[in-house]
Amino acid sequence: MTAEILFVFGLLAVTIILFISDKIRMDIVALMVVVSLALSGVITPAETVSGFGQSIVVMIAGLFIVGEALFRTGVAAAVGNWMLRVGGTGETRLLMFLIPVVAGLSAFMSSTGAVALFIPIILSMSRKSGLHPSRLLMPLAFASLIGGMLTLIGTPPNIVVSEQMQRAGFGPFAFFDFTLIGGAILVVGTLYLIFVARHLLPKGEARDPDNPHPHLRDFAERYGNADRLHKLEISLGSGLIGKTVAEAGLRTHYEVTVFGIQRKGRLISSLMPVLAETRMQLGDVLLAYGENDDIERLRSEQRVRKLGFPEQEISDLEQEFGVAEVMLRRNSGLIGQTLKEGRFRERFNLSVIGVRRNNEPLQTEFNGTPLAFGDTLLLAGGWRYLEELDKKRDFVVLETPAEMSDIPSRRERAPVALAIMALMLVAMVSGVLSSLSAILLAALAMILTRCVTMEESYRSLNGPSLILIAGMLPLALAMKKSGALELIVDGLIGGLGDSGPLLLCASLFVFTSVFSQFISNTATTVLVAPIALAAAQGLGLNPQPFMMTVALAASTAFSTPIASPVNTLVLAPGNYRFIDFVKVGLPLQLLAMVITLTLVPWVFPF
Repeated sequence: MTAEILFVFGLLAVTIILFISDKIRMDIVALMVVVSLALSGVITPAETVSGFGQSIVVMIAGLFIVGEALFRTGVAAAVGNWMLRVGGTGETRLLMFLIPVVAGLSAFMSSTGAVALFIPIILSMSRKSGLHPSRLLMPLAFASLIGGMLTLIGTPPNIVVSEQMQRAGFGPFAFFDFTLIGGAILVVGTLYLIFVARHLLPKGEARDPDNPHPHLRDFAERYGNADRLHKLEISLGSGLIGKTVAEAGLRTHYEVTVFGIQRKGRLISSLMPVLAETRMQLGDVLLAYGENDDIERLRSEQRVRKLGFPEQEISDLEQEFGVAEVMLRRNSGLIGQTLKEGRFRERFNLSVIGVRRNNEPLQTEFNGTPLAFGDTLLLAGGWRYLEELDKKRDFVVLETPAEMSDIPSRRERAPVALAIMALMLVAMVSGVLSSLSAILLAALAMILTRCVTMEESYRSLNGPSLILIAGMLPLALAMKKSGALELIVDGLIGGLGDSGPLLLCASLFVFTSVFSQFISNTATTVLVAPIALAAAQGLGLNPQPFMMTVALAASTAFSTPIASPVNTLVLAPGNYRFIDFVKVGLPLQLLAMVITLTLVPWVFPF
């Protein structure tokens, strides 16, 4: 054993210890690895920084931009809302729906691409369902890895072992040769992730520490109007037709505040009743706040029909309208005036739906009450008007809802973003373009079509994740170049050459799976596959079960955040630690090994 091999083994051990101890950030540890390798001379200085130019790092950076564009255009929120409608808001039902969808997608495209596209969707779903992202993101990553076991093109290790078989004169694996065993792992893995892993995953905080804002429903409870949201349809013969809200005296005569109009099934924020010139029409649906008694009086006198307000419609409404809490400044011109006297709606394009004085809500008739210094107002209206409150001299903005960070700023570009994403997926799945080319073209197209700005693109790049991946790639190169990896493989195969075929398969699985936690699963497969093939030929056995075992084991990269780029992608948004992957991933690895060793000899006899 050479000094270089000893150094590489020692560096790997120290790196693992630092990761597990969680005393130093993982991206800092990765940079320490780069510096150590540069000083050691095991690989050249250029090779120590080669990870930053690897295609996988560039691909992930491009996918961050594509994901940001999907968020900014509202595509992520729309898909998240659809998934919440289908799968519900419960963790179990969401996972039962999410895991097969992601696994199925990853069977035909890059698992990294699938996860990167789903991260903004999961974050949007988490905000709406109340679940912490940590409850969903790790199962998402693991589902994508299992999905790679389902088809020949699901993951590079599958193609590597197939090509090795063909070069050796044996028939390559067919497209669906992996499906039966991979499908069994998917079924068992889904049950594990839903019913067992939920007890091992971190609980997460009730509120995102990076966005410590209350939700819209929190504001409603604070101001005592949680049950005061209504939908009212203007019927034939109504006295409201053709009038503005001010002319109809809805707030003056009925104490009902209208903040939105739903016309022809579409929310039109530019025609909100907070604007003085907006006139109501037959069939308009008014979105209003008010006491039930006042609503009933309005309904009977003005021929409006009360409609139901399903939970899903409230979620859709939150994409257009929101609230914010402000406090009157001492020098505000509104002090001493009522809302009508201060022409509040005309000046700010917003409606006041709640007033608190001395920390207590004014439940009724606050519209006719003169405002005082220190009053806090709950304002409702279009998000674009709420975002302008910081520029107003009359208010101090106290709090804005967490949903504000989830509001798309370029929803009109959603069809363009969808088309670009669809073309990217088609190019990747069909093989017309390489994954790298397809992703870079998609990212560039998102910027050129203004689905996302350059500034937003730069902010979307998750630096710690990119540095972690780029910093650990040179360690894999050092293990291969120094001979450390080959030494272990030769020793393993040499020691088990006379053992039974099942034990040899088990050893190949353990070795491939363990090393796939720290170096590229493709690199591990490239090294192990020829040795497994030679061992099978030397024993006069069918090489198929051994090669299939190696391919499946290479995809069990569950136990460390550096095992696969998909794990690294979910590390930051899920706020995971190194040990979280060990706790959840190791049992899944063992389950995958048991299923593989049970089914492989049956499907591919020795």
